[in-house]
Amino acid sequence: MAQPIDFYYWTTPNGWKISIALEEMALPYNLRLVNIDEGEQHEPAFLKISPNNRMPALVDPDGPDGQPISIFESGAILQYLGRKTGLFYGSTERERVAVEEWLMWQMGGVGPMAGQAHHFLRYVPRAKPDLDVSYSQNRYRDEVARLYGVLDRQLEKCEFIAGDFLSIADFATWPWASQWIRQGQTLDDKPHLKRWLYQLGARPALRRGRLVHPELRSETAEELAHRMEVVGG
Repeated sequence: MAQPIDFYYWTTPNGWKISIALEEMALPYNLRLVNIDEGEQHEPAFLKISPNNRMPALVDPDGPDGQPISIFESGAILQYLGRKTGLFYGSTERERVAVEEWLMWQMGGVGPMAGQAHHFLRYVPRAKPDLDVSYSQNRYRDEVARLYGVLDRQLEKCEFIAGDFLSIADFATWPWASQWIRQGQTLDDKPHLKRWLYQLGARPALRRGRLVHPELRSETAEELAHRMEVVGG
């Protein structure tokens, strides 16, 4: 039996990517909470695993050639897990290229832009209420809307992001897109994105991955109601 993976986690969209993948792939893991609100990501022991002091990270004791391996960066972790298990990475070279295209799209676009939208729409107004961040709010809100428009058009053509098969590209994108309320977005004009969000949210394994310690994340009443509607918990 495979040894459990040590999974270093906090309740962020990037953390959910990996908890969802681990659950969907039925891989055993030990959860290692790293409280980023308390600065635990800067501790020397964690920096040895994740030198960029960011979540998530993992250590697989059954790595290549049977030797342990530590991995940081959520996209690299997803690719590693997909190769390790042979799951959710496509079955042909064309499918794998499509998965990697959309995974890079998420890593380079949706994640950074949605993260900035979270920051300027939610956190800055609370921390610095007198600071005018309207330009930044509009910039990132508009860019996230553009990206979700791209995704909606892609999902009009196929069931999942990279094609008619579920992949790590879906696991990478769903956690961020499911937070559309925090990003100042609407789904009223994106029916295919909405269909995909609820379709994945109904998957038992995805729900388990999303609901790893949800009590550790602050949510508004609207966000909590939306989470309950999509994944329960």
